[in-house]
Amino acid sequence: MTSQSEVVLILDFGSQYTQLIARRIREQQVYCEIHPYSLPLEELRRRKPKGIILSGGPASIYAPGSPRIEPQLYALGVPILGICYGLQLTAFLLGGKVARAAEREYGRAQLDLTQAGSPLWKDVPERSTVWMSHGDRLEVPPEGFEVIGRTAGSPYAVISDSKRRIYGIQFHPEVVHTEAGERILRNFVYDICGCRGGWTMRNFVVEAVGEIRRKVGAGRVVLGLSGGVDSSVLALLLHQAIGERLHCVFVDNGLLRQGESDKVYCTFHDRFHLNFERVDASEQFLGRLQGVEDPEEKRRIIGEEFVKVFFSSAGEFDFLAQGTLYPDVIESVSTQGPSDTIKTHHNRVPQILALDRQGRILEPLKELFKDEVRRLGAELGLPEEIIHRHPFPGPGLAVRIIGEVTRERLETLRRADALILEEMKASGFYRKVWQAFGILLPTRAVGVMGDERTYGNVIALRVVESRDAMTADWVDLPHELLGRIANRIVGEVPGVGRVVYDITSKPPATIEWE
Repeated sequence: MTSQSEVVLILDFGSQYTQLIARRIREQQVYCEIHPYSLPLEELRRRKPKGIILSGGPASIYAPGSPRIEPQLYALGVPILGICYGLQLTAFLLGGKVARAAEREYGRAQLDLTQAGSPLWKDVPERSTVWMSHGDRLEVPPEGFEVIGRTAGSPYAVISDSKRRIYGIQFHPEVVHTEAGERILRNFVYDICGCRGGWTMRNFVVEAVGEIRRKVGAGRVVLGLSGGVDSSVLALLLHQAIGERLHCVFVDNGLLRQGESDKVYCTFHDRFHLNFERVDASEQFLGRLQGVEDPEEKRRIIGEEFVKVFFSSAGEFDFLAQGTLYPDVIESVSTQGPSDTIKTHHNRVPQILALDRQGRILEPLKELFKDEVRRLGAELGLPEEIIHRHPFPGPGLAVRIIGEVTRERLETLRRADALILEEMKASGFYRKVWQAFGILLPTRAVGVMGDERTYGNVIALRVVESRDAMTADWVDLPHELLGRIANRIVGEVPGVGRVVYDITSKPPATIEWE
């Protein structure tokens, strides 16, 4: 929370790995925030960070308009770690020389330590594999720096000024391919920055509950509870803080999975005894979707209807709670400087926009990554089934039915999807993958059942593994499992005659089909 006594700040220069740096440091139980590289020096001083990390980035230090920071940053007396572009920028600003490498160094490389006594190298092997991704490299270190590590392609792969506690590394310690990366980051935050740790979910709960109570006072809070991980965790956290003054509204839009509405009701009304209201608006949603095939139009209609139903059921409230996570916050601020801090999901919704301007939006999870939210859920006693629930799109099954959404097509997909999840859980693969679901295609395929020729629906099976949904790979499921899923769908779901498996990664495809 904002009251964190120790924080490590990351200044982002546009690296695809920046979020990963923050996650790795938080895994060390040290709180970490990401900010654009243009964060003013006075703001840096005000935050009193224990350490500063300069991320990598796609730019070349000599390219026109390449991102820069104020050189006075290095005089703050705060430990600094420059990674990749952060190393090159540090060397350039402090008088070193950076040049275009003869060959771009990308992928695995062998790091050899040249000063094993450096605090950065505590418990790090003298030779280990690291992950490189750069086109420029350091040619001449700045005055006062010594070389403490090298690779075949980067003779100055790691440099340090131990007196000023400024370090630069050419490789990426945050990625799993760097064998000692976790240890290196731990050495920086604990042995060099002097952090004590303590960023745990138990401590987060104590601080979050206190902050919620301070902000809400005697007011009332309304929350749109979907039954997904984020809103479920947020509901229990808010309930612990303000009890019955939390009003949870669950909108059944008729586009949910099999039995989902009853499961959410039983969990939060019957088990946790929340102030919970279930609104059945399925007829309203399905009526608006009649004849609509365009996916963006379906999303627009569902979004509009949700806002109408939710606010008409919310009653009187002082604050609207939302399950905004840290990646949403990060994405609202570009590396080129502060941008509109209103999140994407606020846009085009006048009611939420107005509440945001009035300071009446409550976002207690905005400092957390998805995996941290799951750990928070466990700390709050949320059932495992919800903690590890696969992501589900806001528009529900409407965007997993390609083409028009009808009651008949919804029932077909619900039954197929339920069988997919049942088999994934029974096989143990549900917890091993990011997402598994079915898609109903707008086509039919010829088949044979018994002695009769059929013309049935086609279900596409999509199973992917991912860490953050930014990229994803299809999962090579055992053929026996694939066969069992296909046989059960064709045999048990009326009207389905064929099952196909999507083996496209993201990119070039997306995880969802619409």
